[in-house]
Amino acid sequence: MAGFDNLTKYSPSTGSGSPNVWGVYEAATGSIQYIVACPDTKKAVVIDAVLNFDTKSASTTTRSAEYLLGLIDQNGLTLERILDTHPHADHVMASHWLKQKTGCPNAIGAKTRNIAAMWRDFYNLPNGLNCDDCFDAMFEHGDTFEVGNLTFSVILSAGHTMASISYLVGDAGFIHDTLMVPDCGSSRADFPGGSTEDLWNSIQAILALPDDTRLFIGHDYGKGERTEPMWEATVAEHKAHNAHVGNGTPKADFIRTREERDATLALPDRMLHALQMNLCAGALPEAEADGQSYLKIPLNRF
Repeated sequence: MAGFDNLTKYSPSTGSGSPNVWGVYEAATGSIQYIVACPDTKKAVVIDAVLNFDTKSASTTTRSAEYLLGLIDQNGLTLERILDTHPHADHVMASHWLKQKTGCPNAIGAKTRNIAAMWRDFYNLPNGLNCDDCFDAMFEHGDTFEVGNLTFSVILSAGHTMASISYLVGDAGFIHDTLMVPDCGSSRADFPGGSTEDLWNSIQAILALPDDTRLFIGHDYGKGERTEPMWEATVAEHKAHNAHVGNGTPKADFIRTREERDATLALPDRMLHALQMNLCAGALPEAEADGQSYLKIPLNRF
């Protein structure tokens, strides 16, 4: 939604083990970036930070990531980790830049290796996209880690991509491109390696969380009469009102609706640019002899 770049909303901790959450909107891609902090120790992580990318000029800036660092500083927080939920197709990740800037370790899901193997063929980079060299941790389903007094759990939430993971911490779930806000339903599952059935199963696991769980999504592109983006709703709100899975929607109806919708969607305009970088944590390709970095864009493959 235009005009809302860096719109920030604060969702406070609800008690012991519950994080403080800041959501920051990146208008060009409809992406929401998160700062998640322990109220006791002020230790924090960022989730799904954006490296700004102009498709017309093929230029990058660090405006959004710098804003996140400023917000961390303003609130007296200490950044501990840089997290992503999946290799994004719609925006370039700021993971690499933030790691260089702060020295903090970065992480993503382990099945990102499977996506990299597939896209090496699409890009004809048989020796490239070595994601293990670009991330300090590759999380498996069931992994946990501590940030201050908070315990984060990792669950595989495949469907949108085969590698998508969610981060659960206290009463908060960062569920990326599974659900949208209730009036928009769910996210697409038609990218290479995606699966509508897997997406359904992932959503059911999310909706099995306690009703008061705060669910934080990856995108809002705006809909209907809403005047500004949204990204937080509870499990109970999704179960009651989500346009694709609310009110007891049967699996067959969800799959039909999702696949019919996906058949009408074009590729995101940054996808072929972004994935070549995002499988390497958002790092630009290695500079060539002239000191410039270059992307490879496959022609007539999609």
